[in-house]
Amino acid sequence: MKMPVTATLTILLAAALFSCSEEFLHKEPQGITAETIFTNEKGLDALLIGTYGIISGGVLWEVSWGASATNWLYGSAASDDAYKGSEMGDASDITQIEYWEVSSTNRLSGEKWKWVFMGVTRANEVLRILGMTEGLTPARAAEIEAEARFLRAFFNTEGYLVFKNIPIITENTEDPAKVPNTVDIVPHIIADLEFAWENLPESQQQVGRPTRYAAMALAAKVYLHNGNYSSAGPLLDVIINSGRYSLTESFHDNFRIATNNNEESIFEIQASVNDGACCSGNAEMGIGLNFPHGGDIGMCCGFHQPSQNLVNAFRVDENGLPLLDSFNDNDLKNDMGIESHEEFIPFDDYVDPRLDWTVSRRGIPYLDWGVNRGKDWIRYQPHGGPNLPAMKWMFYQSERYELSASTGWMTGVSANNYRSVRYAQVLLWRAEVHVHDGEPDQAEELVNMIRERAGNHVVMGRITTYELPKEAYPWNVEIDRDQPAANYRVEPYPQGTFTSMGEEYAMKAVRFEHRLELATEGHRFFDLRRWGIIDETLNDFAGKDGEFRPQGYMGRARFTSRDRYMPIPQSQIDMQPGVLEQNPGY
Repeated sequence: MKMPVTATLTILLAAALFSCSEEFLHKEPQGITAETIFTNEKGLDALLIGTYGIISGGVLWEVSWGASATNWLYGSAASDDAYKGSEMGDASDITQIEYWEVSSTNRLSGEKWKWVFMGVTRANEVLRILGMTEGLTPARAAEIEAEARFLRAFFNTEGYLVFKNIPIITENTEDPAKVPNTVDIVPHIIADLEFAWENLPESQQQVGRPTRYAAMALAAKVYLHNGNYSSAGPLLDVIINSGRYSLTESFHDNFRIATNNNEESIFEIQASVNDGACCSGNAEMGIGLNFPHGGDIGMCCGFHQPSQNLVNAFRVDENGLPLLDSFNDNDLKNDMGIESHEEFIPFDDYVDPRLDWTVSRRGIPYLDWGVNRGKDWIRYQPHGGPNLPAMKWMFYQSERYELSASTGWMTGVSANNYRSVRYAQVLLWRAEVHVHDGEPDQAEELVNMIRERAGNHVVMGRITTYELPKEAYPWNVEIDRDQPAANYRVEPYPQGTFTSMGEEYAMKAVRFEHRLELATEGHRFFDLRRWGIIDETLNDFAGKDGEFRPQGYMGRARFTSRDRYMPIPQSQIDMQPGVLEQNPGY
């Protein structure tokens, strides 16, 4: 198994930090590393790895959950996909984000800002030292520059999505404290990515490093967030036509440790645990709170619970097609308020099978951990709802302590990679462009590829035990393992549907497929915003959710135009008076 690039960080940097000067009379101050140590290929690679090292959030001692590249806070919990979870009084900074009441002193959004510019600074340092380095072939120098510029673009894109107005800091910036945030950063991001796709290889020997296609995909994402369909489409076509990527046979293979770096992965953030790094620092620590907290398999800490609105979205009609307009008219049956030892008979409705690879519900097998017993497994159901934390990050019980953290209090942190960009996204983005360009048949074909894959692999194990006290765990229930766990049905759209139903229907269907396929992966809020439907969608969600989950208080939440972006951290504005401008409304 190839070692992720982040796993070698400690070794390489230690070698650099403790190299001794050959000149007795020339000693650098203790703890300071001479730049010349890095002015060679090995040194530059060490600096690159240092930049990769913080993508996964492995700097918990400086920033924590607010910095996660998974964007579960800003892209999922801030949307209609998920609740904060846990309890009302726990982590008030996250509550602000969930209810769109974020202040400019919010600690977590401040951590996101800091993380972005930690990454930008490290990438800039690679580029600065590269400019001092001699002896590299032009091709190798260009590849190192391309990798650093990709990473700089990655961090800047994260900052752009969350804050929009961020300063442009390069390796040539003399005083970053004097750079305003009033210049559009998008052209700078695109320039970095264009250089990257022109100079990166089509494939990498070491997993975790970007390819030219990863750069194209990230650029297409940025273009789409600016409504620039004409620039996104050709890049997406190059990726699709390359023949290097395909959908995995099973949807769930995109969320398993055993299938990290598979044929669907375009850019994947590597994770490693129990490798000698402090505190599982080479894993995705930003989601360390988002694992089952109560009951039989308790870890930490019950955050990021899928919403009832999201669960309802997986309902299908008798033909296995989504209920685009009426999915939220009625709630899919759930065990809200029902004790685990009380009877709860699962619903008979038909649902898309992706539901139970995304959301863990009572009465459904939870990977190999046993049957979900419902309320006893939820930290505080009145606030977080009846569903376990988003399960795409969860590892198998058979992998515990070997491929999950074996020390510390966040034992949910594991070697499960985060698929930052995967081929399904590229297909759905291209479908969106096709609809925009008046090509509904081509869009329908791509959407149907996603839907056909969705039916290949379903959760198995139908229970007939409807009371689930503690002694029922893990498999002490009547269960038919040869039967699907629920009534699953998913079918492709009949040929010509998008054309016959019109452009509005086709675009709605593409967007709905985005939600089903990418649910809880940190994209939903940003997608709603770029589609121009975020205000209405989130206010409708809050109103209905206030009826379903009255103690969750979403009914009092109101989304306004101010809330489309996080505030610029007040601490940064205070440190740069007269330089940084606050986002409107804060």
